[in-house]
Parts: sequence; structure tokens; C-alpha cells
Amino acid sequence: MKKTPPVENLINVMARLRHPTEGCPWDREQTFSSVAPYTIEEAYEVSDAIERNDMSALKEELGDLLLQIVFHSRIAEESGDFDFNEVAQSITDKMIRRHPHVFGEEKQRTRQFHGDEWEAQKKRERAEKAQRRGDTIPSILDDVALAFPALMRAEKLGKRAAKAGFEWPEIEPFFEKINEEILELRNELNEKEISKELVEEELGDILLSIVTLARHLKVDAELALRSSNDKFESRFRFVEKQLAEKGKIPEETSLAEYEALWQEAKKSKQV
Repeated sequence: MKKTPPVENLINVMARLRHPTEGCPWDREQTFSSVAPYTIEEAYEVSDAIERNDMSALKEELGDLLLQIVFHSRIAEESGDFDFNEVAQSITDKMIRRHPHVFGEEKQRTRQFHGDEWEAQKKRERAEKAQRRGDTIPSILDDVALAFPALMRAEKLGKRAAKAGFEWPEIEPFFEKINEEILELRNELNEKEISKELVEEELGDILLSIVTLARHLKVDAELALRSSNDKFESRFRFVEKQLAEKGKIPEETSLAEYEALWQEAKKSKQV
């Protein structure tokens, strides 16, 4: 007896879960929108397993992410839009199309040429998508997903704009822009009536200018912030431990004590 491929088994499981009468009530009522947050969460958990170099967890998390793809594909199949096989075929066709030096007659590429041609192919695909939408002039910013984390989306938008020449060649203007945005925030905070919306806008401009600087320096802003988060967490846990050893609790600790312990944490080899 021929064994059913695991992916086909998973597709069949999802079909059963979504069955209108015999399926799971929770799975049946889900939509693209309601499932989307879980999809993003599973992608982050894949990234976390990779960062921890936990292969067992990575296998599990990749399975959870695959389930999300099957889930969305099943919802689309029920509405007559597409199914899982069409999803797989679509990405297969795209990868073959973007690698003519591997699957076609084109000669071997250099890394630089491959990167340039990859971008050229994506530009052609954006133009085709724009044409299907009825847009006569495609934007270089098309297809930068709204659902990306803000830091990632800022980096991608800036990278696209830079490819069109919207980028300072020297580093000093980046610092000048950051200082300009900080000054605008200070000015807003000095107003008699402070607008929460304008404060939020000015803070956003500061963050965007910092991400732009990071991209110019070829630093991944998301990874840089994640590293700083880890450092902050490690140091604060050190402070908590020192306080506990002194029989104190954080809520009863003065800022001066916090600062002294924080400086100690920065010097500690444990942090």
C-alpha cells in the first residue's frame, strides 16, 4: 500500500478541520484576517529557534509555520481562489524565473550580477502586478508589505528609495537629519498645549531617521535593537539579583541606587 506523503496528510487534516459539519468549530470560523496574527507569530518563533540554534524547536516551529500556509490555502480553496498546490507551483515558477543561470541557458553569474538581475526581475514583476491592478505607473515601493514589523518595513522602504538615488552619499547628513528631528520633538514638547499626535509623529520621524542611518551603515536595525533588548534584560536581571541579595525589592529602590547597580552591571563579566 502506497504511503501518503506527509504534506498531503497535512492538507487532508486541514480539510477535515474545516469541514462544515464534521470539523472543528474554531477552525471552521477562521478567516484570512483572524489567522494572519498567528502566521506572523509562528514566523517569529522560527526566527527565535534559529537564534537559539535549537534544531528540535526549529523543526517544530517550521511545522507550525507550514500549517499556517496550509490553513490560508484551504480558506482560499473554499472560496475558489487557489489551493495549496497552486501556491507551491507559483513559488516554484518564480524561483525558476529568477534563476535563469541555474534553470535556463544563461551563463554563470557573479554575485553582483545576480543581485542586480534579481532586482531587475522583481521590478518587472512589480510592473506586471501594477498593470493587472490598472496602475499605469508602478511604484518602486510596491509590494513592501504593510504587515511587516515597523523597523523592517522602514528599512525596506528606505532601501527601495535608495536604489532610485534617494540617498545621501556621505554619513554626516544622516546625523544632521536625526538632530533635526530631535529638535522638532523638543520644540513640540515646549509648546503650552502638547499634541499627543504630533509628539507621536515626531518620535516616528526620529525612529525612521535612525533606521535610515542603520541601513546606510549596513546594520540590521531589527537585529541591533534585539541585541540591545537582550543586553537590557540581562543587566536588569543582574540589578534585581543584587537587590534581592540585599533584601530589597525594586519598588523600594531609589534612582540613585538603580544607577549605581546599573553601572555595576555594565562592568560585570556576567552580563
